[in-house]
Amino acid sequence: MSNRIPNRKVICDVLMEHAVVDKDIVVLCSDSRGSASLTPFFERYPGQSVEVGIAEQDLVGIAAGLAKSGKKPYAASPASFLSTRSYEQVKVDCAYSGQNVKLIGISGGISYGALGMSHHSAQDIAAMTAIPGMRVYLPSDRFQTRKLFEALLADEKPAYIRTGRNPVEDVYTEENCPFEMDRATLVREGSDVAILACGEMVRPAADAAELLAAEGISAQVLDMYCLKPVDREAVLRAARTTRAIVTVEEHAPFGGLGAITAQIVSENDPKKVLEIALPDEPVITGTSAEVFDYYGMNAEGIAQKAKEALA
Repeated sequence: MSNRIPNRKVICDVLMEHAVVDKDIVVLCSDSRGSASLTPFFERYPGQSVEVGIAEQDLVGIAAGLAKSGKKPYAASPASFLSTRSYEQVKVDCAYSGQNVKLIGISGGISYGALGMSHHSAQDIAAMTAIPGMRVYLPSDRFQTRKLFEALLADEKPAYIRTGRNPVEDVYTEENCPFEMDRATLVREGSDVAILACGEMVRPAADAAELLAAEGISAQVLDMYCLKPVDREAVLRAARTTRAIVTVEEHAPFGGLGAITAQIVSENDPKKVLEIALPDEPVITGTSAEVFDYYGMNAEGIAQKAKEALA
């Protein structure tokens, strides 16, 4: 792997850069500053840092209270716990109350690998998108993560952002990272099949398009980093300009990108939609790469599913 910088470190870098001049930025952790790569922020800005310990409900409630008093809280905790243990506080204290709380779900998906289902977050997209007023983002690489957090720093609405634990291969470059808030990014044009992916699945989706091109199949790739609000126009454009759609996500097969896409497409421009997701069962033990390979969530598996969609 060429990239050694995880998205979580980029988040810390962006927050540290802005905290120099914006003293309203406050970072909160639930005994997770190391896992979130936020230790440097706590060391440099102790007066803008809050450690609540392993108490995710308190984490979100305190963050909402800080937002109500005019602060700009960024609350980081493992996605598996942030999206379950503190769900009521997210729903009521943040979304329903309209507080400017940015919730950072770290080590999302199956990042924790061998720690198993208790530490995996394969339900967070479904859970968070179901809350009125809660935005949901899964940035695909370090460059998009920077653009996203710079945009989030400029608004005052609640949001949930999921990021993985490990470095991921770049999708973009520092010089070429097109970004528009709440709009999907077209990674690659294509006319046969559209591959819609989010988070860490965007890079293998782009690699799958390369494999398909070698076989004479034109694959469009969409980076659906914004799951809510979802870019309906981008999804419909993909449906109109290709013969079939494949979705790829590090999430359960219910309530995520696949379900959202199928709903949009079936209501407007019926087209075959095939989904690649984690199975509806505890996943195998292994590293992220090993799990993805096992379930066909790699370039080869995505390319094969695309050919099935076109069959």
